[in-house]
Amino acid sequence: MTQLRVTPSRHHTHDRLYVHHPDGTTLAWYDRDTSRVNLLDTALQDAVLETLAPFLTGPVTVGPPPVPTPADLARLALHPDDDLAPNRPGEALLVALDRTPARHRHPAVARLRPDPRRHALTAEQTVGDTLDALDGAGWHVLHSLPLPGGDRIHHLAIGPGGLLCIHALPAHRQRVLVADPMVTTGRREAEPLLRRLRADARRAAYALTAEVTPLLAVVAPARLEVTAPPRDGLRVLHATDLSGTLAHLGGVLKPADAESLYALARDRHTWARL
Repeated sequence: MTQLRVTPSRHHTHDRLYVHHPDGTTLAWYDRDTSRVNLLDTALQDAVLETLAPFLTGPVTVGPPPVPTPADLARLALHPDDDLAPNRPGEALLVALDRTPARHRHPAVARLRPDPRRHALTAEQTVGDTLDALDGAGWHVLHSLPLPGGDRIHHLAIGPGGLLCIHALPAHRQRVLVADPMVTTGRREAEPLLRRLRADARRAAYALTAEVTPLLAVVAPARLEVTAPPRDGLRVLHATDLSGTLAHLGGVLKPADAESLYALARDRHTWARL
């Protein structure tokens, strides 16, 4: 058989390895947590196990997968290159830093003037890790969603409390002043960040045909001041308050509806048509 492809992915809190035919068709997946290889075509068992052999860490069970949910079916229909679920928090920044690392003439310059992308990446990773931990509370999270024109949504959370478009703001030991729509971080010039966040949420709402709430998560500020509650339901939170706030939100989406929206949102084509 033509050489098969192995693609890592994360399904909720489970680490999985998917086996694909060169044309992109999913043939099986190996769930590391349960040590089970789920075969979609038992006739290809030998080829699949041979392909997975370097990744297997012990005895495994092999058999057909459990009855799939609608979200599972949608995922299996996706080509791996079109599935946004494997994106890590800050995926776009990780790629950018790898392709174009900052170049300094002297190590001392790097210490005094660190690449601002590093701070942004740390903020997105902090918020992303917090959101990923909410899987047990019924939330599905996607990271670094690309939008036409080079923009992106830092995080999209889908769960009992609805859909949240979340922007991570790095503010390590700096004062943050929010005066809708302007946000001032430290000594930097104020910027209309809330206007941009609302625009991202509107684009997400259009793509998913569902209401999306914008949320600004401020990471590690020395002080956070909000002059007045932002309009239109926009939320401004310390990143440390995200977990408690989202865990108590509910009554908006049923689990099946959240699964369907998650399946739609993870498809790259959903965003490409904006």
